[in-house]
Amino acid sequence: MRRTLPSLQALLCFESAAKHSSYTYAAQELYLSQSAVSRQIQQLEELLGLALFDRTRYGVELTTAGEHYYKSIKPLLLGIEQSTLDLIAHKGHGGTLRLGVVPTFATRWLLPRLQKFNEIHPEITIYLETSTKPFLFSEHKFDAAIYTGTHAQIANWPGIKIHYLMKEDVVPVCSPQLIAKYFAHHPIDLNHQHANLTIEQIAQLPLLQQTTRPYIWKEWFDMAGYQHPSSMDGQRHELFSMLAVAATHHMGVALVPQNLLEKELAAGDLVIACDLKLLGSRAYYFVYAEQQKSPLISKFVTWLEQQALESTS
Repeated sequence: MRRTLPSLQALLCFESAAKHSSYTYAAQELYLSQSAVSRQIQQLEELLGLALFDRTRYGVELTTAGEHYYKSIKPLLLGIEQSTLDLIAHKGHGGTLRLGVVPTFATRWLLPRLQKFNEIHPEITIYLETSTKPFLFSEHKFDAAIYTGTHAQIANWPGIKIHYLMKEDVVPVCSPQLIAKYFAHHPIDLNHQHANLTIEQIAQLPLLQQTTRPYIWKEWFDMAGYQHPSSMDGQRHELFSMLAVAATHHMGVALVPQNLLEKELAAGDLVIACDLKLLGSRAYYFVYAEQQKSPLISKFVTWLEQQALESTS
C-alpha cells in the first residue's frame, strides 16, 4: 500500500515559509530560489487538497488548516533532525534522552546525582527541561518525565507507563537564627539538624506558604490536632526551592520535602523544626509513553530507581 507522505523537501519549504510568513525568506534560509519554494508548497497543497497559505500585501499567512499543520509537523521535523544529530554524535552507540522534570526536584535531587549516571553510561546524554504539568508524549518533545502528583492524577495520564520513585512527605524547616530570634529567652537545643520544637512553638513563627498548595500548613496543623488561627497567612512562593531560600534567609518556617534539602541541612543553614511529617498522597513518578521501548529509558529508570531507594533508606 502506498503511504501518503509528502516529500521532506516540501515539508521543509512549508515549515520555513510558515515560520517567516514569506517565500522569499524561506528561499534564503534553504538556499533555494523563490520559485522552487513556491513549487514545493504548491505540490504539498495539491497532495493535501487544500490551501496552506493566503497571499497578503506583505507576504503570505497561514490558513487555519495551515496553522494546524504547521504546529503538527514542526516538532516532528525537529525530532528527525535531533535524532540524526544524535546518531552522528554517538556513532550508533547510546543516544540522547530528553526528560521533562519538575523544577525543584531537578535542581536539588537529580542534577547532583547525574554525574554518577554519566560515569556508568557515558554513551547516553541527558537533556533536562522543566515541566510541571502532564502532557501527551505524542505531541511533545520529551522521551520521558519525572512528575509529582497523586496516584489518581498519574492514573488519568493516558498512554503511559509508570515507575514509582518516592513519596513527597514534607517537614517544617527553618534557620537556626529564626529560632534564636523568637525563643531568645528559652534557648532551643539543636540536635543533629533537628530543633524538636513543639506544635505551639512552631505556631509562633511566621509561616512561608506555597502558592500552588495554599492549604498545606492548615493540613499540617490539622494533622497535629492544633487549631492555628492564621494557618494560611504569610509570604507565598511558587516552588519548594523558593521556599527553601526564603527559609534560609530567616523569613519563616516552610514545609518542604526533606530529600530536597540535603545541602542546607548538612551545612546547618536549615534545621528540621519538628519531626512531624505531613504524609501526603503525592509522590514522584517516572513516566514514559506506553509504546516507547528505548534501551536508554530502561537504563535510566533502573539507575533512577536505585538512587531513589538509596535516598529514602
